[in-house]
Amino acid sequence: MRIYVGNLLYETSESQLREAFEQYGEVEEVSMIQDRETGRPKGFAFVEMPTAGEAQAAIDNLNGKDLIGRSLTVNEARPRQERTGGGSGPSW
Repeated sequence: MRIYVGNLLYETSESQLREAFEQYGEVEEVSMIQDRETGRPKGFAFVEMPTAGEAQAAIDNLNGKDLIGRSLTVNEARPRQERTGGGSGPSW
């Protein structure tokens, strides 16, 4: 199950996030999201856990909890929506 983790400090490391989630089960992958242009962290990540039960336990226990001074937002990730247009202005 894919889990969204928000409100991260920019200094949060992948290993710190992995350690927090491993308390509730196996962590398959941690994806720290970075800005494409600057390479700086955006303050959110995705965590993949293999079973829904472990993922739900992590969500229930970590949502609203403190990690390195910030209260986490943790919930099931929603499917990515397709972006339309190109943001290049009107297409007359």
